Amino acid sequence: RSIAVTGVQTCALPILTPYDAQIASNHLVPLQQAINNRWPTINLIDILKETDFRIGFTKYFPTVASRENINKTKLLKRLLLCIYAIGSNTGLKRISAANEDVSHAELRYIKRKFINVVNVRQAIAHVINAILEIRDPSIWGTATTGCACDSTKVSSWDQNLMTQWHTRYRGRGVMIYWHVDKNSALIYSQLKTCSSSEVGSMIKGVLDHCSKMDMKEAYVDTHGQSTIGFGFSNLLSFDLLPRLSKIKNQKLYYPEAKDKRRFKNLEAILKSPINWRTIEKHYHDAVKHAVALKIGTVEPDVMIKHLNKDNNNHPAYQALSEIGKVEKTIFLCRYL
Repeated sequence: RSIAVTGVQTCALPILTPYDAQIASNHLVPLQQAINNRWPTINLIDILKETDFRIGFTKYFPTVASRENINKTKLLKRLLLCIYAIGSNTGLKRISAANEDVSHAELRYIKRKFINVVNVRQAIAHVINAILEIRDPSIWGTATTGCACDSTKVSSWDQNLMTQWHTRYRGRGVMIYWHVDKNSALIYSQLKTCSSSEVGSMIKGVLDHCSKMDMKEAYVDTHGQSTIGFGFSNLLSFDLLPRLSKIKNQKLYYPEAKDKRRFKNLEAILKSPINWRTIEKHYHDAVKHAVALKIGTVEPDVMIKHLNKDNNNHPAYQALSEIGKVEKTIFLCRYL
């Protein structure tokens, strides 16, 4: 059909007539009721309690105070309620209102004295290790060695010192960077600013996940890779596997200057030769920086900010750039 707009005859897009709704089966509702009767809905707090009953992750929440006088049973209940309130974003006030034997002040005390970043990290690693151990290989396959890495923007108050304006998502907030294995288990998560490097966050998750998973592959998007990131992936013995949005604009680096004439059909995507002398000359500096990341002397985000194009005379930057060119070229050839 056509529509006349201001005297000009234009063609409209074709319209697909929707199907009529099918008549509901008489057996569908009884089937759903039977499933709900046999496997009813399980509350998150019950899952949390059962997990602690099986593996005892609450043992990783010692107090920061000098002594502890709370009854073990009461402490366990208050600790699980606090973890549930924080993890589900329900809040301590609502949890205390739903439990008459626990006050808001008592939950705040438990949160202040027993829950901190170190304790939470240890508990998460313990739960992840238990998940990896309990998986049946016939159902889940062999243990995974790769994680998908990406970030999510979360809105936050302007008074938060980490809150920044995100140019791509158009709003203020912070970023949560995730490392998730192929079976949807969250191996590591971290809080970052909107402007901080995703390459640094990716490296931090590979180094600091503290679980028994042997992470050998990191699947990232375009923002999670760089030439320096490829260089560090070689020295830290893991494969950086990005999903490049503009694959047609990527360039390959060739071993020697004379090799460019050997690949005349690839001249359009060849950029420059690898400077092997630079790698040999400054390889010790590159290894020294990789070891600093490995032992935690410096944060990956700080390292990535330090080794950038504005500091291109740095010997470690020069060596890592050339190593990264080699690794990225190998990856592109394998990918294509």
